[in-house]
Amino acid sequence: MPTPNSVSARLTRWMNRVHARASSIARPATGFVSQPEPRTIGSYARGRQLLAGNYLFAGHLIEAPGRSPWGIMPPDADFADALHGFRWLDDLAAVGDATARARAQAWLWEWITLYGRGLGPGWTPELTGRRMIRWIHHALFLLRGQDAEQAQAFYRALAHQAIFLGRRWQAAAPGLPRFEAMTGLLYAGLSLQGMSRFTERAARALARESRTQVDDQGGIPTRNPEELLEVFTLLTWASAALSEDGQSARADHLEAIERIAPALRTLRHADGGLARFHGGGRGAEGLLDMALTASGTGGRRAPEGLSMGYARLSAGRTSVIIDASAPPTGAASKGAHASTLAFELTSGRRPLIVNCGSGASFGAEWRRAGRATASHSTLALAGYSSARLGEGRTRGEWLTDVPNAVPVEMSHAPDGIRFQGGHDGYLRTHGLTHARTIELTFEGRGMIGEDLLLAIEEPDKRRFDKALDESRLEGVPFQIRFHLHPDVEPSLDMGGAAVSMALKSGEIWVFRHDGALEMTLEPSVYLENGRLRPRATKQVVLSGRAMDYATRTRWSLAKAQDTPISIRDLNREELDLTI
Repeated sequence: MPTPNSVSARLTRWMNRVHARASSIARPATGFVSQPEPRTIGSYARGRQLLAGNYLFAGHLIEAPGRSPWGIMPPDADFADALHGFRWLDDLAAVGDATARARAQAWLWEWITLYGRGLGPGWTPELTGRRMIRWIHHALFLLRGQDAEQAQAFYRALAHQAIFLGRRWQAAAPGLPRFEAMTGLLYAGLSLQGMSRFTERAARALARESRTQVDDQGGIPTRNPEELLEVFTLLTWASAALSEDGQSARADHLEAIERIAPALRTLRHADGGLARFHGGGRGAEGLLDMALTASGTGGRRAPEGLSMGYARLSAGRTSVIIDASAPPTGAASKGAHASTLAFELTSGRRPLIVNCGSGASFGAEWRRAGRATASHSTLALAGYSSARLGEGRTRGEWLTDVPNAVPVEMSHAPDGIRFQGGHDGYLRTHGLTHARTIELTFEGRGMIGEDLLLAIEEPDKRRFDKALDESRLEGVPFQIRFHLHPDVEPSLDMGGAAVSMALKSGEIWVFRHDGALEMTLEPSVYLENGRLRPRATKQVVLSGRAMDYATRTRWSLAKAQDTPISIRDLNREELDLTI
């Protein structure tokens, strides 16, 4: 993975500029042959913020009422990418009134004037593909009331971008960036006059990428659930566009959709949101359900609840999703987290136990903090993560020293479903293996957990003894963390022996432990895309020291006895985008 200033990256940027300029002199399209139905989902709240002049992109808020986004100096490259990718068109279209349309039209034609001839930072294959999809989806919204000269400029700009993609799509990084580039190229081939030569090329490339990037479990190398949803969405859009044109997607393309759909169902919590692991968020509201419905894949779930390295326990109104595999390695680990054996729990429409999430939109320090084991609901040795960030300029963002062995077993318990797993991420540093057992009752009202730190083999015991000596025989400190969603109201009960957690639905969950460790209620953060800053929340922390070759901790989560089995929970707050 080249760094932004490496020779390879500079060459790629230079080639993009050359082909962007060359594409602007090619013969343009003059109109649509056909137009795919708009399938993107925007946010009304974000659209209203844009109309008010509040530009919130990549964790930065710039308040510039009355100013065009193209007149703003982007604070960083991610902000600029968000502008030039045009996803904000979805939000203005979600508002949909005359003011939103006029603003969208003004900003789009200003972009054409400033950048449409191959200039500016937006000419990369993935941004161009993303931008073209939005322009084509919202063409009726954008062209209404425009004269022939403006329409001609619109089609000419689309044609230039299509020609650029036809020359540069292979320069996009494998994975989501390349899927975006290829889907944009396919849309151009199907929709624009004179561009049909790109259809076959894009359809063939999508099939090839589907075969190489989507594994047998329906997963992708990054193990990012939200990125998997975006890939799935692009594949379903591309398949639908081909079908509307009387064509059919290639077998590898359709088979990838069939594999991904049950994986996403496994990764979906009871409230419809995705599990937040490896840099991914919950996903845009409604996108997952819409994509699954559009795929026509039915309700099939992955075998035994395992998919893309995740395990899912589900009963009643409760879902538990566990990271049951080693993190990605190499280039795929650029956004990965040291989260092995961490879990999230959602009850009905309310998340209870969460991971902190990706801090990427809040800057480099938050991004790094969000990747640490301590930012996840699992056990961590004090000062250590179960995988570590690499060193050096080229690989400083990659994970290294990841667990080598992560054995997992799913089975039936006497009164529920049992997950058992372990990892050796602390073997090299401390000679310890972390093992975790989680049991969810059949009605979903209770969960029992057990965490073990074990020195198993003789070399492991010698390494642990050395770590014990270095601690002056005070033991190896560890913490088991349970991060709470910001909407959860926790309080210490029973003289500090339990924690009651009240959800906005009216449910109350109670956390207890076996008394072997010290329990505290401490500050935490919830790192959420679309926010200007992290949200304050709490975490339950069990702290102890490993003194022997085996250290065992038991804990439980259960609904309070007076909590109803079924609660009518319909109130969902609109996301406040300015806090």
